[in-house]
Amino acid sequence: MKIVYMGTPDFSVYSLERIFECRDFSIELVVTQPDRPGGRGQKLQPSPVKIRAEELGLKVFQTDNVNKDDFIEVLKEIAPDVVVVVAFGQKLGPVVLNTPVKGCVNLHASLLPEYRGASPIHQAILDGRELTGVTTMYMAEGWDTGDIIYMREVRIEPEDTVGTLHDKLAEIGADLLVKTLQDIKKGTAPRTEQDHTRATYTRKVDKTTGKIDWKASAQTIYNQVRGTNPWPGAYTYYQGEILKIWKTRIRDDYHPSTPQNAGVILNADSKNGLLVQTGDGIIEIEELQLSGRKKMSVKDFLHGYTIKTGEEFA
Repeated sequence: MKIVYMGTPDFSVYSLERIFECRDFSIELVVTQPDRPGGRGQKLQPSPVKIRAEELGLKVFQTDNVNKDDFIEVLKEIAPDVVVVVAFGQKLGPVVLNTPVKGCVNLHASLLPEYRGASPIHQAILDGRELTGVTTMYMAEGWDTGDIIYMREVRIEPEDTVGTLHDKLAEIGADLLVKTLQDIKKGTAPRTEQDHTRATYTRKVDKTTGKIDWKASAQTIYNQVRGTNPWPGAYTYYQGEILKIWKTRIRDDYHPSTPQNAGVILNADSKNGLLVQTGDGIIEIEELQLSGRKKMSVKDFLHGYTIKTGEEFA
């Protein structure tokens, strides 16, 4: 079965590799976003999918719009059985959607119709969910609105971050996608319309998503730290300098002798840790990073920096 594969970030690499390893399929072309400026020197950087595709000896086509005539001509010439889309980052128009004989198939990192959109992994953790999953679907013109083929649930562990959950979903999703394509080839793949009345949508995640509001509850901040790790990173301000927070835990066992305002540092020593009052509960910071410095444990941090009880994070 001839496949045109569309993807861009690391999440998409897992599925590309799994499909490539399967003898049932022939990847005729890999389509990805153009090289983008990145790193300190802002040099042009290829996408992770482009890097891996070239390592595998696959032909790569880069475009900022798959609905342009130049790509559509290439697609029609290949005449793929299926177009596979995994975290590609572009909307497919009707011509592209209708070109492959067996349709366009997408792998999405949520249990649709929940968490449609570009940041389902972040949002599930930010919302404190305990369950998420992956879905394969036939693509339609709307964002993540197509008929469902298969779904697989994945538990979100209390210590999961976006990074760890990303890797679990990418691996499980890659396996599910191969099964989906095998069943499409056999003509046994199911098709179930989504319940659009249950649809929810993800919010845009950017650097502001990581700004901690200490008036929020300890649980909300705990989820925020996990839900922005490794990107964009949760942060606060200490003495006018950005302080990134990478790991925390809720301290239900600590009770201050007098009520304190949200953001006040209740304790700062290696014995009891770095404890902060929130709008509801106490949170302990376990790993942090000053701007321009490396990540470190709070124990190591307190060896080199003095933080006083009663000071505030802003």
